[in-house]
Amino acid sequence: MIIHVVNSGETIYSIAAYYNVSVMRLVEDNGLINPERLVVGQSIVIAYPEQIYITQEGDTLDSITRAFGVTIMQLLRNNPFLSDREVIYQGETIVISYETQGNVSINAYAYPFIDVNILRKTLPFLTYLTIFNYRTIGAGEIEGVDETEIIQIAKDYGVAPLMSLSTLTYQGTSDSGVVYNILYNNENLEKHINAILTILREKEYYGLNMSLVYLNQENMPAYENYITRLSSRLKAEGFMLFITITPRIVVTPNEITYERMDYTVLGQLADSFQILSYGWGTFAGPPSATTPAFLSNLLLENAVTMVPPEKIYTGISIIGYDWQTPYVIGVSRANALNTDAAIELALLNGATIRFEENSMAPYFEYYSSAEGIQIRHIVWFSDARSVDALIRFIPEFGIQGAGIWNIMSYFAQMWLVINSQYNINKVFPEF
Repeated sequence: MIIHVVNSGETIYSIAAYYNVSVMRLVEDNGLINPERLVVGQSIVIAYPEQIYITQEGDTLDSITRAFGVTIMQLLRNNPFLSDREVIYQGETIVISYETQGNVSINAYAYPFIDVNILRKTLPFLTYLTIFNYRTIGAGEIEGVDETEIIQIAKDYGVAPLMSLSTLTYQGTSDSGVVYNILYNNENLEKHINAILTILREKEYYGLNMSLVYLNQENMPAYENYITRLSSRLKAEGFMLFITITPRIVVTPNEITYERMDYTVLGQLADSFQILSYGWGTFAGPPSATTPAFLSNLLLENAVTMVPPEKIYTGISIIGYDWQTPYVIGVSRANALNTDAAIELALLNGATIRFEENSMAPYFEYYSSAEGIQIRHIVWFSDARSVDALIRFIPEFGIQGAGIWNIMSYFAQMWLVINSQYNINKVFPEF
């Protein structure tokens, strides 16, 4: 796999000719919305398959899987354009396999209102699907919307559905009082655990993905007591327990770091331990990458000293943000956008995309005008280089995989980067 960065004067045709690949393959593989107008600094992934097949008249997915001894899920991973097709046309190039270098597990988040077509296109790449739905309220009660259809679709694709639970709303707001009502009240705690098990049983989830918010040195013993009791009940009924930690990031004028915590006990209790910072529709922090590679590296270096590496998932937030400058602490808010929208914004404003090597993240600047005043913007987002840098931590630290926030839009480059280099673990046998 090669990641090409577009230079001035290059076109999709010149890039395809240089790497001896078809234009159609580059456009499909990278999900290019505007291939005729590339942005300087934009990344293009060139993946060379290990084996391909040129379809013949009468071919079907089933006949190709039988001929090459692969699964339908493998064909859908290697050829995402087939996800919404019932017909294979004669003369199409189908990727049978890539030369991969190891196994990874992928856990991705989706809201229950995800577009079903995007979900079906994404599921072949997943080990687990965490459905971000349930929220703890009051004295241990749980609220959420009906997600039965999403659970069943995940199972249809051999993906293990996980119940997500936190005190966070869809917009990222939370109530610390709810947390303390459970942690420090045995009656509420027991009621809360019973409510969790009821949902897991009724909805036939594979397990629970518990997000621990407001975690600090003072309440860690209470959290450990809570997770000890929860873990015991879950394991007794055969449910898996993911624990997701969002480290508290500390920003100073000179550096960005994090609050160190001892996760040893939580790591022993959990089946999987995930380090992930969520991204929402707006963001109050200073302009920066949503998942800086240097910070992920520090977090993992610390985590593997306390938690068995084979349990750990590194977090990847693929949400970008558009800030107005100057940035004012406590006042400024950035608006979220996905990678495609970021590139289109750069194209619209004639911006050049740059790349920050420490964070391993792309960014660009542009200007808007309001009432005759020029307003400077800076946009940070994710591209193939960002994903590749973060995924490389998996073999480097010997950890289990990555947790991705979120898959509400389809990020073609991310899946190409992962799928062309790694085999994706599955809990259930593929068909």
